[in-house]
Amino acid sequence: MKAGSSSSIYFWYCSLNVISLKSNHFSNCSCCISNLKYVAALFQTLAAEDQVKDHSTGTRVVAGQIFLESGKSDPQSEDEENFHSQEEEKENSLEELNSLEMSNLLNKELEEAEIQSPVLTAIGGTADGEPCHFPFLFMEKEYAECTADGREDGRLWCATTYDYKKDQKWGFCETEEQSNKRRQMQEAEDVYQTGMKILNESSKKAQKKEAYQYLLKAADMNHTKAMEKVSYALLFGDYLKQNIQSSKELFEKLTEEGSPKGQMGYRYWAGIGVLQSCESALTHYRLVANHVASDISLTGGTVVQRIRLADEVENPGMASGMLEEDLIQYYQFLAEKGDVQAQVGLGQLHLHGGRGVEQNHQRAFEYFNQAANAGNSHAMAFLGKMYSEGSDVVPQSNETALQYFKKAADMGNPVGQSGLGMAYLYGRGVPVNYELALKYFQKAAEQGWVDGQLQLGSMYYNGIGVKRDYKQALKYFNLASQGGHILAFYNLAQMHATGTGVMRSCHTAVELFKNVCERGRWSERLMTAYNSYKDGDSNSAVVQYLLLAEQGYEVAQSNAAFILDQKEASIVGENETYPRALLHWNRAASQGYTVARIKLGDYHFYGFGTDVDYETAFIHYRLASEQQHSAQAMFNLGYMHEKGLGIKQDIHLAKRFYDMAAEASPDAQVPVFLALCKLGVIYSVQYVREINIREVFSHIDMDQLLGPEWDLYLMTIITLLLGTIIAYRQRQHQAIPRPAGLRPAVPQQEPPPEHQPPQ
Repeated sequence: MKAGSSSSIYFWYCSLNVISLKSNHFSNCSCCISNLKYVAALFQTLAAEDQVKDHSTGTRVVAGQIFLESGKSDPQSEDEENFHSQEEEKENSLEELNSLEMSNLLNKELEEAEIQSPVLTAIGGTADGEPCHFPFLFMEKEYAECTADGREDGRLWCATTYDYKKDQKWGFCETEEQSNKRRQMQEAEDVYQTGMKILNESSKKAQKKEAYQYLLKAADMNHTKAMEKVSYALLFGDYLKQNIQSSKELFEKLTEEGSPKGQMGYRYWAGIGVLQSCESALTHYRLVANHVASDISLTGGTVVQRIRLADEVENPGMASGMLEEDLIQYYQFLAEKGDVQAQVGLGQLHLHGGRGVEQNHQRAFEYFNQAANAGNSHAMAFLGKMYSEGSDVVPQSNETALQYFKKAADMGNPVGQSGLGMAYLYGRGVPVNYELALKYFQKAAEQGWVDGQLQLGSMYYNGIGVKRDYKQALKYFNLASQGGHILAFYNLAQMHATGTGVMRSCHTAVELFKNVCERGRWSERLMTAYNSYKDGDSNSAVVQYLLLAEQGYEVAQSNAAFILDQKEASIVGENETYPRALLHWNRAASQGYTVARIKLGDYHFYGFGTDVDYETAFIHYRLASEQQHSAQAMFNLGYMHEKGLGIKQDIHLAKRFYDMAAEASPDAQVPVFLALCKLGVIYSVQYVREINIREVFSHIDMDQLLGPEWDLYLMTIITLLLGTIIAYRQRQHQAIPRPAGLRPAVPQQEPPPEHQPPQ
């Protein structure tokens, strides 16, 4: 969609105009909150300045990444060849090619600009109305464009003849109003850059708040990028107080300026708002994945925790992956006392971030240094990675990195072996040697280290140091992907997209590219939303989850649905809560989340956000049962068979599903036991009716006799009996005297009657 088009304005207006400040909930605009998908377009923009080219055919692996190249034939039909030339020569050739292409592109753009740009006419001065002359000579310097040199007010001017000193013919290139506007925008740009510098260089909340004050000032001066940042900060409540009305106004202003743009891979993949198209989804996802892959460094990126709120509630004891503050302090205490494993663990946590720990290279370096001094090979290898990559804390040094890699590799550490392989592959501190690189990568891969597997796959893919073999490349990329390496997913996606070494599969390629895209830096918003929810700010959390949900994050879809289901978001009207939750449960279920599939069944069973539909509920429960083997779904199917809801009543099938639920999960055994007891009573009554005293019992209506909820009463009685038996047995078990330890035998006196164990 072209920026600034009327349709662009329409979807932005609808998606943001649904918020009513007076009623504090979303109004019934026809677009409604689901059109936040279009707001997500701006959030999903991956740095508009850094657009990545999408090449159509041919591939190449550089630093573990497969890149597409134009002008090459099908990779499977290429002649097998060895690339034993120096990597430095390859890089120089690539740089020369890129420089040549860029030069041609710039020359072409300049030529077009010369042809299409209107002739500037002098305004005022001594040559009002005459055309500007470029270049012109002023103060012994030639100017090819208007300049502010020589003027204190900063207004741009030009000469209308070549020699200004000789002819004194000049005029302004802009009106006074245009000059003021230009200077204001330059001032806004300076303020914006100051804010962004603070924001990028700081991890402290107070400094980030200070940065947003600069961005707020720049936004007030109509700086587009600052307005984008501030609009989201106001929408989410990030570092600025949440103000949805102000956020809406900023978004509307941005719409008028044609700001919205971004990739829509998920929308094409799921067919939401557009015609479903795998190839279109592939194109969009590939563009984003290229950007993510280019950001991956040797030390890796930030770890993103994907926490499902529904799972936390259903299983409070289940580990969410987050570390408690007390546990972190305990590990820090151990590290200070010299525990090497604690030092290495904390070093890795601070190097990558995640699990409730902020990324901090300074602390990571300190912990790795302590462990390395104690002789830990893993710490040495990670120090090598930090020196090889370089950062604000650790200066880049191939020599120092090589020393640490060698020490770790000599001790058999796979991380060190992989780092040493990288040094020999790219000539970092040592001459390029493909044979040694292959040797060290193989050693690392044999120990299951993902970097070694990835680089080994790259060498087989390119035929560097070995005979080109796409099957071996595929094998090692698959192994690395099982370890969760982003570039392995990226390379596999490229192979499936181009049909290199495998049968071409658009579906598989899109899923792999989607996996890569969801690991980009913007996914950190998941943790921001989770922290907002834990801090009690459900409104901010649900807005953030909704935007991520529109980008295709299944975790965000299920979490947004969960918050809406619990009615914890006050900004959503009560009439809209269940329909919105139903929408996002449906999207999460389509991506394979079991709880979401069961929730869909529940919503149709009870009529939440839709009409009561037992048949549809039965279908969702059956899908959850067959595809995800959910015990809850099996139990529900048993109940529906027992009652004949949405399906013909069948007590035998009901028992079968109850039994399957008990086998699928130990947690289901108690409710299944109670359900089977009730089922046994029902079966017995039916049996008696059909055999001997049919006439007697034919007039007995259990609902009339005991009430419509008689089965609940029966289950309650059985539960009380079962609880009584369990409590009695526990008391009996606790009353049995147990020896405290080995001691000399002494005559046992008979205890008083009240302390005697029950017989």
